[in-house]
Amino acid sequence: MTAPKEHPTKGPEAGAVYDLVVIGAGINGLGIARDAALRGLRVALVEKEDIGSGTSSWSGRLIHGGLRYLEQGDIRLVRESLREREILFRLAPHIVKPVPLMMPFYRHNRRSHWTIRAAMIAYDVLSFDKSPSNHKVLSRAETLRRFPQMSDDGLDGAAIFYDGQVVWSERLCAEVALQAAAEGCHIFTHCRVDGFTQDGQRLTGVTYTDELTGERHTLQTALAVNAAGPWVDKVLEGQTAGGKRHIGGAKGSHLVVDPFPGAPTDVVYYESRTDGRLVLVIPWGEKILIGTTDKKFDENPDLARADEAEVGYLLSEVNSLIPSANLTEADILYTYSGVRPLPYIPDQSEWKVPRSHVIHDHAPECRGLLSIIGGKLTTYRSLAEETVDEVFQRLGRKAPRCTTHKILFPGARVSDPGAYAARLADTTSVSRETVDRLVSIYGSRAGDILALGTETPALLEVFDDETGAIGAELVFTFENEFCRTLTDALIRRVMVGLNGTCGRDALERAADILARRRGWDDARRRRETQDYTNYIRRFDVPRQHMAAASVAAQ
Repeated sequence: MTAPKEHPTKGPEAGAVYDLVVIGAGINGLGIARDAALRGLRVALVEKEDIGSGTSSWSGRLIHGGLRYLEQGDIRLVRESLREREILFRLAPHIVKPVPLMMPFYRHNRRSHWTIRAAMIAYDVLSFDKSPSNHKVLSRAETLRRFPQMSDDGLDGAAIFYDGQVVWSERLCAEVALQAAAEGCHIFTHCRVDGFTQDGQRLTGVTYTDELTGERHTLQTALAVNAAGPWVDKVLEGQTAGGKRHIGGAKGSHLVVDPFPGAPTDVVYYESRTDGRLVLVIPWGEKILIGTTDKKFDENPDLARADEAEVGYLLSEVNSLIPSANLTEADILYTYSGVRPLPYIPDQSEWKVPRSHVIHDHAPECRGLLSIIGGKLTTYRSLAEETVDEVFQRLGRKAPRCTTHKILFPGARVSDPGAYAARLADTTSVSRETVDRLVSIYGSRAGDILALGTETPALLEVFDDETGAIGAELVFTFENEFCRTLTDALIRRVMVGLNGTCGRDALERAADILARRRGWDDARRRRETQDYTNYIRRFDVPRQHMAAASVAAQ
């Protein structure tokens, strides 16, 4: 596959008319755009920030069947999720991998031992076509041998089962974007949708402003799908299709810490002592991820940040599970928060709102406009298939068969990643550690990155000591993966922005590399570094009164 070059700053071609415009480049919007383009539609995708910059980046990064959805009786969603999980294992094995999860049986649990056992059996039955093993039950002694530092107070044993993990969900989004572009989709990032043009009650176009150039453009189209996630209502604001509330956002926050004495090697999925919610401690690359919360959030999703109560809650929970951890807010490297695009159900708690998606038709106010309410990282492909079938119906055309369940991701085109990494290590001057890093993030495209060092050997030098990232990654992603800003590259492509310092220590070196390669003047370079510094403030730990909150939490 030949990857597209850097996102053009110019607008669409004069006179271009699309069959479909997709609004939002999260995983659902990307999946819809990719499927539609693959089935022969003329597609454009418009995103106010960057690929995967919203909710898709701020989850627990698990590709899961939704064990807790069994509590809500949503058997269909669990089966769909488990099927889609298996498809991702097969099509994107370089970035989506099976991981073991431990679910302890504590006597204080609101869910009984037998209720959990029954759920595990149902999970196995519903995932009859899976590649990982069925669940198994450990005795109390076996559980403590596997996880010695967990609290043994009231512990009766545990269940071990398997789900999937995508360490870098940002890379999942990037690769779906590459697939969409390869099929002819035009992708416009950092372009904020201003509204719609209509002929009476019929949609005729989507108007946007390029946030980096200030230019305004209208994409002529027969149909549009609003897949803006928690921003769905924001996109509709002031339009004929607006007025009714569709999204009842719930904020989920996570803490990121270094591995600590006694940290688990399995993902631990356990019941909160405080309120019975399910909390996770997740080995995540070289870090540990602790989450998540589930808190009603009616503000602008751009403003979602972890607050003191959430931090205190999560610290209290992990210290209860692992008494030797003694984590305080001083141990937190950073936090992140996202808003789940749940359906608006005012009289129901966020924890109990169904996770199934809805395709909402805005006719008769605006014929030709659909909005996606809900959706999950795991099920983006099947959601896209259903949506594109609906699009063809609206166009009055027969839908070609969907084939997205068969096509490997761009980075998955080697059968043996270990052997591939060994071959690369034998033919390049960089260390095996660097090669392994590249293969774990870019898969079979790692060789294309290393090839940049043939012409410019300096690009093979490490610019971030913590992760081992090399300059060629920055150049490659800017030229091939739709990056328009330094923030795009560091936070969502080369993954340096999610290291222990949020990329602060590597920022100046990264800016130097791109300034030389892209021809940035001093003003552009300063603006890029300042914009990055402003962006990562969202990850700061809320420290006001946190000393008291941490004491209270313990």
